Amino acid sequence: MEFTTAANHGHVPVMRDRMGQLLAPAVERFGSNAVIVDGTLGAGGHTEHFLTVFPGASVIGVDRDPIALAQATERLAPFGDRFVPLQARFDDIAGPIGEGEGRVFDTVREHGVAGALYDLGVSSMQLDQEERGFAYKVDAPLDMRMDPTQGITAADILNTYSHGDIARILKTYGDERFAGKIASAVVKEREREPFARSGRLVELLYETIPAASRRTGGHPAKRTFQALRVEVNRELEAVENAVPVITELLGPGGRVVFMSYQSLEDKIIKTAFADLTTSKTPPGLPMDLPGTAAKFAPITNGAEKASKDEIELNPRATPVRVRGIEKLSDLRTDSPWQ
Repeated sequence: MEFTTAANHGHVPVMRDRMGQLLAPAVERFGSNAVIVDGTLGAGGHTEHFLTVFPGASVIGVDRDPIALAQATERLAPFGDRFVPLQARFDDIAGPIGEGEGRVFDTVREHGVAGALYDLGVSSMQLDQEERGFAYKVDAPLDMRMDPTQGITAADILNTYSHGDIARILKTYGDERFAGKIASAVVKEREREPFARSGRLVELLYETIPAASRRTGGHPAKRTFQALRVEVNRELEAVENAVPVITELLGPGGRVVFMSYQSLEDKIIKTAFADLTTSKTPPGLPMDLPGTAAKFAPITNGAEKASKDEIELNPRATPVRVRGIEKLSDLRTDSPWQ
């Protein structure tokens, strides 16, 4: 099936067909009891594909952003009760699923989740909503909250964090070479007037980052805006917490796939998956000791990347790294809701 920007409401789902291929064996195994969790619903492109190519499956679409959730729900209305929206952080879904009412939630509680996808990072739809403050190419309020009703804003960080904390965030989450210099400029500038809009921050970055460095590596504000967004939304914490949550919710034979766009995200997933797919039996023993066998098996060979053809069509796919695992079907597991 070909995919185009127009067919996906202006947003091309990254590696859409490959995501379907990775989840297909689990969906087929679960049959009429197959429920997929799209942990990062966004514009709904991946979910629309799943509902189309897996006509017997249902999808729980999770997003903390109420605007994204409402728009995707409208888009997916033709699929009826096969699609169920859920407003939550993707690392906080066990409770809502356990308490949810209706056929889809009942199916998950009885059989577990068949497949799950986490397409991490900010969605292109959020970047396009100028008033949200995610994009550095337009002047907008410095917000950056994926759920605009909760938590601190990017402006709060710039106006209240210490020099050391600002520098740490920019260096750790944005790999910004001039983190300390930018932090000093922010602290000095906020004494004159608190930060409120992105245009002023971009102007400060142009003035602070040396001209020679501005000419390479993309827009000079890219790394700072990424770092602020990760801090505002506690994204790395959510990724760390999401792995144990979704792996517990998977039914035997269920699969989960993560799509990472930053090295820190991918490192978290790589480490967690390595632990889950490795036996804890001491080396040298002829068989696994009771309770020490690996509970999951990898379904990708390391981290998969997008093809050259896809990157040409959708440049957003360039940095993506895909990792997936399957819960071994011969495990005897208890439901987390019992």
